[in-house]
Amino acid sequence: MLRLIRTGEAVTRAELGRATGLSRPAVQLRVGELLERGLVVERTDAPSTGGRPPVRLEFNASGGVVLVAALGASRTRVAVCDLAGVELAGREFAMDVEAGPDVVLPLLMDTWEELLGDRPRSMIRGVGMGVPATVEFAEGRTESARVMATWTGVVIPPIIRERFPVPVLVDNDVNVLAIGEHRGIYPDLSDLMFVKVSTRIGAGVIAGGGILRGALGAAGEIGHIPVKDGGGVLCRCGNTDCVDSVASGTALLRDLRALGKDVKTIADVTALVRAGDAETMATVREAGRRIGEVLAGAVNILNPAVVVLGGDVAEAFGPLVSSIREVVYRRSTALATRRLRIEPSRLGAGAGISGCAVMVLDHVLSPEAVDESMSVTSLRAEDLTPRPVG
Repeated sequence: MLRLIRTGEAVTRAELGRATGLSRPAVQLRVGELLERGLVVERTDAPSTGGRPPVRLEFNASGGVVLVAALGASRTRVAVCDLAGVELAGREFAMDVEAGPDVVLPLLMDTWEELLGDRPRSMIRGVGMGVPATVEFAEGRTESARVMATWTGVVIPPIIRERFPVPVLVDNDVNVLAIGEHRGIYPDLSDLMFVKVSTRIGAGVIAGGGILRGALGAAGEIGHIPVKDGGGVLCRCGNTDCVDSVASGTALLRDLRALGKDVKTIADVTALVRAGDAETMATVREAGRRIGEVLAGAVNILNPAVVVLGGDVAEAFGPLVSSIREVVYRRSTALATRRLRIEPSRLGAGAGISGCAVMVLDHVLSPEAVDESMSVTSLRAEDLTPRPVG
């Protein structure tokens, strides 16, 4: 019923009755519970066709908040969002996730406390996080053995729930980017692949309208697909010539330094590209071709309608994106590329916060979660009801 009101499919009690087949008393009871929990509000400003105007039901986006955080290898964004996923307060800061959960998680929770301000803690409905590591989604357990090594085996939700006793969802950072870009920019497409090219390379896959995590959360790890003629570069995963080790932002900086270029950050590489430095342009294009080689195989397997390229490296270098497009269209099958679009991210870093919010809101506002929360509330009310003695 809440979903019908959120989407606008049914906005009066009569419409809800017709849509659900429930009796009038059942609809009244259910709507009353939603009103009591602050998830729905009543409006009487609808136009009247004669007589008293109908009471319209509206989803109450201000009836609660979710706490979200998009962690990157070196930068993190933290925010408080309303129940429509709109950011109410946020902060971005440099932070090394390798400092470990004992440092990072308390800092996140302290930041959420500050961003909440005067809002009562009872308004918090859930927490959503994206982390730059492989995540076993069902448990919220980070599984990377070499990336975020200090986080290996850490189950994040119980740590957060000690301070904020609400549902906590944790996923891979590129998965939440894919969710954010899909819901915000391409909601009508069922199949999308988001590729992040930054310090590392990874992908998030939307298949059939939902995120594809795989059996244990390892889907989309394209960064560890090997490329041919990679030069035997050792990857952090222990294998050699993974595309992450030869074409990521880290790899670009390493290769350009080996050529004698004074580059410390991606911004330095961008300056050389804009200046037309031939060696830098060739290195960037080669990275794009290697990424395109891997993506061509992914396109053949998944047949997405759009491949979205994000991350600071993809956003900074036009030559890299051009090389990716060239290889994908040349090496993927004709049918898989017939209508394929390869586009830059339109949300940028904001896709992470948006995706975290969508992920946790879809969970806490699902019919099952709302039913469960109402059942718990009813049981607590029964526990507080005086019973006759004797």
